[in-house]
Amino acid sequence: MRSAISGIHHGLRAVGWTRPRQSSRDAELASRGVVGFKAFMCDSGLPEFPRADDLTLLEGLREAGRLGLPIAVHAESQELTQALRQKMLEENRSGIRAFLDSRPIVAETEAIQRATWLAGQAKAKLHIVHVSSGRGVVVAAEARARGVDVSIETCPHYLYFTEEGRRTYGRGRQCAPPLREKCEQNSLWTQLLSGSIDIVASDHSPSPPEMKSGDFDTAWGGIAGVQSTLAVLLDRGHHARGLPLERISALLAGHPASRFRIANKGRLVPGADADLAIVNVSKSFDLHAEDLMQRHRLSPYIGARFRGAVQRTIRRGETIFNQGKITARNPGVLVRPA
Repeated sequence: MRSAISGIHHGLRAVGWTRPRQSSRDAELASRGVVGFKAFMCDSGLPEFPRADDLTLLEGLREAGRLGLPIAVHAESQELTQALRQKMLEENRSGIRAFLDSRPIVAETEAIQRATWLAGQAKAKLHIVHVSSGRGVVVAAEARARGVDVSIETCPHYLYFTEEGRRTYGRGRQCAPPLREKCEQNSLWTQLLSGSIDIVASDHSPSPPEMKSGDFDTAWGGIAGVQSTLAVLLDRGHHARGLPLERISALLAGHPASRFRIANKGRLVPGADADLAIVNVSKSFDLHAEDLMQRHRLSPYIGARFRGAVQRTIRRGETIFNQGKITARNPGVLVRPA
């Protein structure tokens, strides 16, 4: 389902462009089939995706609401993260601990609170991407209880890794927001099991190995994890915590299709696309680099043992993956909001 959601990224610039031209470009993107727009509330590190200040975000939310599309936000406070980073530099601090201290949980919760308030004022649909903490989920869920139309997403790496492990494995697990402590991860699992989280998505961010080199201020800050998302939920969720298989299906397919209005996806009903994954939930396997079906075989999950293996994948009735091999013959098609 993540491949369908990735249509959001066609609209990344929509809320970052200069305001006089924003409405027409948003409308053009909507006419071309994007499922939503995305805004960074702090510096993305990429010049083509600038941070959206509060006024730009508010106006973007209003325009997206007019178009009937959601805005997804990377929720970290620009003011807090930049000020803390400057403090680290002045104190000559660097490395993992300095990076973690420059992006605390309060930077996430403050941004989520602000984004949900603006979305409520604009009467727009808001989607909070890659929430890293249980406290962040609580803030978004409280806004939803007040009537704000907000959905909540977390990532498998926040459910699998902790910042303690990051100190051992370094830049391969660098992401923003960063990995959190074990107690915060347990809180995130509690929120997931309670039903407060709508979607689990990989936020797949591949890069060549050389972009992962350098210090923590310059190394690429993303995790390649789309291939391991289901494995994490089966192993750490279903087997370890009793997360029902029906709930896993909803987190990965049903809720994303519903939230982003992708017709005929995420449901097993007559008339829907025949998209199926046949999984041996009891089979264990070790993930090796050669098992990765991506250009750069770099993943923090390499070497992990999972319980729950995909045996076969069917897309629109065609078997596209079978027993470890890609078998697809037909290309994908553009999906649009219903």
